[in-house]
Amino acid sequence: MESLSMKSELLNTEVRYSIYLPDGYDFSERHYPVVYLLNGYTGNETDWIELGGMQGIVDNEIEEGKIQKMVIVMPDGDDRLYMNRTDGTYPYEDMFIKELLPFIESQYRIRKGKRFTGISGLSMGGAGSIKLALKYDTHFGACAAFSSAVYTEESVTTSDPESMNGYVSKAMPDMVGTKGKNRLNKSYEDYDVLHLVKTKDPALLKTVKLYFDCGDDDSLTLGNAELHKELTVRQIPHEYRVRDGAHTWPFWRESLPVGLQFISDSFWK
Repeated sequence: MESLSMKSELLNTEVRYSIYLPDGYDFSERHYPVVYLLNGYTGNETDWIELGGMQGIVDNEIEEGKIQKMVIVMPDGDDRLYMNRTDGTYPYEDMFIKELLPFIESQYRIRKGKRFTGISGLSMGGAGSIKLALKYDTHFGACAAFSSAVYTEESVTTSDPESMNGYVSKAMPDMVGTKGKNRLNKSYEDYDVLHLVKTKDPALLKTVKLYFDCGDDDSLTLGNAELHKELTVRQIPHEYRVRDGAHTWPFWRESLPVGLQFISDSFWK
């Protein structure tokens, strides 16, 4: 079902979401595990359905017994990087955790708890899914991220300010400064997945099962490789894959079944 809505008191607006309910949902009393599937920058809650072909992919994976039946929720990321705006005017991250998750649990037959809750996404949604999963480790048990928008410090400090601000201006206009290391301010630190991995208690990071991949022709490959390195240095178990491909839907359509299999397997363990 596409473009349903939830009233958010925190954002003072309607938040759109699409949802996949597995075959037989309407005729059973079973409660299902849930995966939150996030869109990329400039996308919305219909991307994974209209461009990603998720319904056919998920139906096929379930039919072949590769993943178990699950509910998949696709909220509109609204180009907000899945985080709170630092001036307090648009607390998207708080909405996601404090309103969306309880709303979905109240409206649909969802198995509650970390063990049965996964999160996934591409690009902006890939970075968002890793950040949310690792930051809120009591909420999410597994994460599968594709072509995540993870950047090394060098790539940020040497990039064209205009190009970087184009990506973050709507969500966090003060995130990236204009000169050298000073560009990496507190707002950027709050966003940065690498900073979270470097500073959070590894015992807590280890409680989230993590898979991520990136294409070898993707400009984000350096950031993803750096994430793999930092996780390895801190001895955080994870699965990291590099495949032939770029920052494109053909790559993500191949990633989705792999990521969902990873998450589905975590539900059994």
